[in-house]
Amino acid sequence: MAIYNFTLEHDFRLILTYHTQGEVIFWQFQDYAPSEALSIGTQFSNVSGYSLEETPYNSSFAGYKDWFIQNYIRPGYTIEVGRGTNPLPTSQFDEIYKDNLGILVLGAVL
Repeated sequence: MAIYNFTLEHDFRLILTYHTQGEVIFWQFQDYAPSEALSIGTQFSNVSGYSLEETPYNSSFAGYKDWFIQNYIRPGYTIEVGRGTNPLPTSQFDEIYKDNLGILVLGAVL
């Protein structure tokens, strides 16, 4: 409820959500795909090395990104970090940080 209320109180241009497992970026929700979402997602993919993919149907309907895209018609991304089975080992932290720093910087200025 806190994230929901926080979002209602702010005028975010886009949102990023983080999960662990996959080194992939999901960028749309069902048929909702704001016009600039693919372009921004491609930039995130380029700086991180993660693949940009459409959200699998069976993974939709449950997340903050999906709610944000549907209600605001603005870009939202789920970034799946790391490789292997959860919980990911802390030995991946430095690589995950390096891969995602560009996403965080771009997300702040786009």
